[in-house]
Amino acid sequence: MTEVTPVPVSAWLIRVARLRVTAGFCVAVAAFWLARPTWLSLGVGATVALVGESMRVWAAGHLEKGLEVTTSGPYRWMRHPLYVGSSLLGAGFAAASRHPVAAALVVVYLAVSLQVAARLEEATLRVKFGDAYDRYVRGVAKSSSRPFSAGRARRNGEAQAVLGVLAALAILGMKVWLAD
Repeated sequence: MTEVTPVPVSAWLIRVARLRVTAGFCVAVAAFWLARPTWLSLGVGATVALVGESMRVWAAGHLEKGLEVTTSGPYRWMRHPLYVGSSLLGAGFAAASRHPVAAALVVVYLAVSLQVAARLEEATLRVKFGDAYDRYVRGVAKSSSRPFSAGRARRNGEAQAVLGVLAALAILGMKVWLAD
């Protein structure tokens, strides 16, 4: 068995991670307040956001959090498909908002929070799974052929995320409808 050396994680990284959810709600409120969507921007943004949420559902349907280094589904090709999906979601909402400050808030929030989350996650996985995670990072881990599971996606909280995306799109749709 190989010995795993803990990866040092700075205190500021942990503080930023703890503020992620609160900051996310604040950014969302500000972005919704500032948003000036049109039916066209909402259509374009919703398309991108739904692609992002689809990526998240696909990833969540393969992920066994804390039990293994997942190598099936999108994890075959990328380390952080949930974060890629979140980035697409954010890009979709930024486009739908049709407001430069709202878009900038979303982009900056995602850039900072997802970078912090990825660094903490990688440090945790390296400590927990050691060589198996290092092989995965190097791209030499054997891929699993485990099939997608809707139940697994649900257990990983993606059903609530889908509802959140649909609610956010509905709010933006209401803003367009009320502005007409």
